[in-house]
This record gives sequence, C-alpha cells and structure tokens, in this order.
Amino acid sequence: MGNNMKKIKLDIVGLSYSQTQSGAYALVLGEVSGRRRLPIIIGSFEAQAIAIEIEKMTPSRPLTHDLFKSFAQAYGINIQEIIIYNLVDGIFYAKLICSDGKKVIEIDARTSDAIAMAVRFDCTIYTYEFILSTAGIVIEGNDFVYLENLNEPQEEKTPVSGTGSYASLSEDELKTKLQDALNDEAYEKAAKIRDELGRRRSS
Repeated sequence: MGNNMKKIKLDIVGLSYSQTQSGAYALVLGEVSGRRRLPIIIGSFEAQAIAIEIEKMTPSRPLTHDLFKSFAQAYGINIQEIIIYNLVDGIFYAKLICSDGKKVIEIDARTSDAIAMAVRFDCTIYTYEFILSTAGIVIEGNDFVYLENLNEPQEEKTPVSGTGSYASLSEDELKTKLQDALNDEAYEKAAKIRDELGRRRSS
C-alpha cells in the first residue's frame, strides 16, 4: 500500500480527437506537480459536455450534466472532489465525493461523466500514484502530445465546409460561427471552431 495510494491532483490539459478510435476523443489529464499525463478515451457526447463547460459556452438547453448539477444544487448537495480510483483492462473507474454539509457520500461514475461534473462544480480531480505510474505518459519539455491531430480523420463524414476553411477566417468571424454552432447544438462543429481559436492563441 504505502505511497502507492497517494492522492495526486490532476488538471485537464487537453481534449482532442482520438487517433486510435474513430468518433472518440482523448481527454488528457496532467499531474499538477509533475510531468506525467493521463490520456483517457471518452465519447464525443462527454467530450462536448466537458469542452462546453471549460470554454464557458452556454448551450441553448441544459445538457445532461447541467441537469445533474441543477438537481444536486436544488437539494444542497455539492461535489467536493472526484477520484479516478482504479484502472482495470484499460478502463478507468471514478467516483464523486459528495456532501450535503452533513454527510459525505461516494458515488460511482464513468470517468468522463465525473470530469464533466468536476468542471461544473469546479472541484479538484485526483487519482492515485499506482494509476499514474501504470497509465501515465511522461512529457518531455512542453510538447503537448495531444495536439498532434486536432483534425478529424479523413474517412469520417465530409466536414461542413471543409475544416480547413476555419483557418482563413478572422477571429471575430470564428467567434460568430462558434455562437451559431452552439445555437444549433452542433457541438462537434463548435469544438472544431474552438480548436482553431485555441490554436491561434497558442501559436
């Protein structure tokens, strides 16, 4: 046991299309006080739920996770932290540590859902040392490995007007398109526009 069960604080460092699974996304968590990264493959619905909250986009109607948050808050329940506590056959297990001010309850969740809740409740994400040492990737320097393929694999459905077209737009035009995409609930498109905006900020 010992150090192996040490709780390690994680941050979200990236979200991009998965190179290994079509239609899936790679959510990359990083240890706050170190160089290791934990990539987790999640579905596009959960990726959208996380991206929308990180970017403080407001969907036209509450998504499932927003509903969950309103529901919890209506009854005075707060999520204190989430813990990715196990890894079995490549699947991460997570739980929400919830409190109503009197008693603390642990609730099991899929990791993607747990993170979508963590960003909404602004609570800390933790994992244990044994998970990071098993599944973590060490980053040399400041290379963000997850940025290597932000574009959708070519064999997927044809993009709305060619993903490349975003590159030729001004930042204001992109922001307008982003708002339109959100109004249409076209979150995948919104994510692409957001990625283009993000690329500009980081370059």
